[in-house]
Amino acid sequence: MFRNIDSTFKKLRSSQQINLGGIRHIREPFQPLKRCPRWVCVEDAIKIINSEHLVFIQGGAATPLELVRAMTEHGVCNNLRGVRLIHMALEGDAPFANPEFEKHFRSISLYIGANVREAVNEGRADCIPLFLHEAPKLFYEQRIVPDVALIHVSAPDPRGFCSLGVSVDCTRAAICTAKVIIAQVNEHMPRSFGDTVIHSSHIDWAVKYDCPLPCVASTAPNDIELEIGKFIAQRLVEDGATLQLGIGNIPDAVLCALVNHKDLGIHSEIIGDTIVDLVERGNITNKNKIKHRGRLVASLGIGTKRLYDFLHNNPFVEMLAINYVNDTRVISMQPKMTAINSCIEMDITGQVCSDSLGCKMYSGFGGQLDFIRGAALGQDGRGKAIIAFPSITSKGESKIQAVLKLGAGVVTTRAHVHYVVTEHGIAQLFGKTLRQRANALIQIAHPDHRECLEKAAFERLKTMPTKYL
Repeated sequence: MFRNIDSTFKKLRSSQQINLGGIRHIREPFQPLKRCPRWVCVEDAIKIINSEHLVFIQGGAATPLELVRAMTEHGVCNNLRGVRLIHMALEGDAPFANPEFEKHFRSISLYIGANVREAVNEGRADCIPLFLHEAPKLFYEQRIVPDVALIHVSAPDPRGFCSLGVSVDCTRAAICTAKVIIAQVNEHMPRSFGDTVIHSSHIDWAVKYDCPLPCVASTAPNDIELEIGKFIAQRLVEDGATLQLGIGNIPDAVLCALVNHKDLGIHSEIIGDTIVDLVERGNITNKNKIKHRGRLVASLGIGTKRLYDFLHNNPFVEMLAINYVNDTRVISMQPKMTAINSCIEMDITGQVCSDSLGCKMYSGFGGQLDFIRGAALGQDGRGKAIIAFPSITSKGESKIQAVLKLGAGVVTTRAHVHYVVTEHGIAQLFGKTLRQRANALIQIAHPDHRECLEKAAFERLKTMPTKYL
């Protein structure tokens, strides 16, 4: 199937390269075409990228690191100028973001990862603030039309179908509209179910390169994080609830505290290793879900080989596009939808900053507001929108502030936040006045900061915080 293409296909490919500047129709990756990919070495595949091209790069644990490496070398050696790279958060090295390569590449993040954060804050890279459920719309509405898409797929099955594996997010939308697709084909990429399928006939250039996927292992939650996890698990998560969590120590602490819960479901933008433990223990069954009953739904998976092995050929998990997974209407249909997210800081009225440290960009909007709002709108009236974080930073500063830092971005408004959890307790903010909110948040702030916060609250609100209406 994957032998060298015949002369007819060569002519077809030549015409596609000549028309690289035009807008192609939106492809359907599930549909087999009467063509084959061209199997080449990575250097030959990457040669198609030229100056001023817009290149999409698949992100997360599916970042095609070999293609990224070769693209960077190609751009530098051939002195390409103004190549724009659009992507979600990337794992592994991002050599194109080095200062010395600024004239060759400009990164544009839909969600900022650690490997390009410095470049964004130094003006050598950029980001697009948007809700992640709207990211595919950029491609489907052809606001962004990639000249080239760099993706990472599993080896084709006997029918020629490959899988995007651990990262669907907006990648499916990008490959539907990209003019040329270059794929790193990797035996280590899990073959997952859902929107991950792409027939190999849609791939223009295929590069065989087997390597383990990037591993992101969490550290064990500390005592503070474990206390937060217990508060959430014991007082806010019900049996039969559908959960959305991120990856990191607080989500892991929550999951560790759910070992006595029954019939939990998962409908989450991203999943990590700790999910696997609860599935194997029987805590997660998805049996009460209204949509996708019996199946775990996500759009990305980032973790270790344990998670990737769990995803491989596992019909229990559906990896779906992010415009569906993060759709507030879909989220609100889930029973007892419980969205658990974190933040960088919060002010005494409940405004949430999650994407910046003052004026310095840190991450992005992500799916926080998608799920916070979806849970609050739960059709069964039992959804819970939760923001959880330690009361102080590693430097001892309070994460609850009288006002947000200058330049801090408000990702989640004070009207969206219903529950706030620290290691000192739970504050229920829905329906509360400003002074009631200030009082509730001060009660769960670190004791060392409560007096200062109370004084600052009086200066800001011109009245003392109180629990009374």
